[in-house]
Amino acid sequence: MGHGHDHGTPTATGRHRGVLIGALCVSLIVFAVEVVGALITGSLALLADAGHVLADAGGVALALGATLLAARPASGRHTFGWARAEILAAAINGLVLAGMGVYVFVEGIRRLIEPAEVAPGGMALFGVIGLLGNLAGVALLYRAREASLNMRGAFLEVATDTVTSLGVLAAAAIIALTGYTRADAVVSILIGLIIAPRAVRLLREAANILLEAAPGDVDLDDIRDHITRLDHVKGVHDLHVLTVTSGLPVLTAHVVVDDSCFHDGHAPQLLDALQSCLSGHFDVEHSTFQLEPAGHAGHEHQTHT
Repeated sequence: MGHGHDHGTPTATGRHRGVLIGALCVSLIVFAVEVVGALITGSLALLADAGHVLADAGGVALALGATLLAARPASGRHTFGWARAEILAAAINGLVLAGMGVYVFVEGIRRLIEPAEVAPGGMALFGVIGLLGNLAGVALLYRAREASLNMRGAFLEVATDTVTSLGVLAAAAIIALTGYTRADAVVSILIGLIIAPRAVRLLREAANILLEAAPGDVDLDDIRDHITRLDHVKGVHDLHVLTVTSGLPVLTAHVVVDDSCFHDGHAPQLLDALQSCLSGHFDVEHSTFQLEPAGHAGHEHQTHT
């Protein structure tokens, strides 16, 4: 017994597709400008920041593409449609960020050992352009940052780009004032260190969803307690809560009820009560319950809990 929902509606990320398009355009412009700046000035920090921006633009592009797949309706083989494509995009994004962080860190170490000439004036100019572009991206994504895992990832990426642009400007100032060209490599290493934790966090969150772990804000014991407080409910087992994609939690449970419920026509009312119980206390959009008499548990697989 379950409760019907239309899974063909846009996902949390899909509802902000226009914001993602705008942020992607801004990121690509910033990337192009900083690559040109790195070639002209010889700055590794600018190149590292450009690479960071490109990885972030790729993440936004993946999220955008995933919303198109996620909007496809459910089918016989894909019963939730393509909604989980958003989470796959987040996982790929995390991997790209991790690889970029390692590259920037290693190249920065090499530049510390063998410093190169850098033009601080041009470095500062292109750094300012990058900073302004990143601020525009932050403004676009700020209000939608909590809508989904992908939107949060996209916002964090652009926000971190803003911080790294400030680092590029700081390195340019140090080189101009002191002639210490290794400041360029130091900032590059810092950019690599900034990228790594974000990549790990994004990968961990995506992995939890792909492994169908219970959402962090869901207490299974609390859900079990609420269900068993209902009249005629004797127990709950085989309780599972998972997330198909950001904003789409799913719950399934076997609910043991009085035998009389199957004879007096009370089962439909009890099912409504179970749905109301969840909607009133827990953010679960799709829930499925199997109502069963007490003796039925003995016929189920021993791994059911």
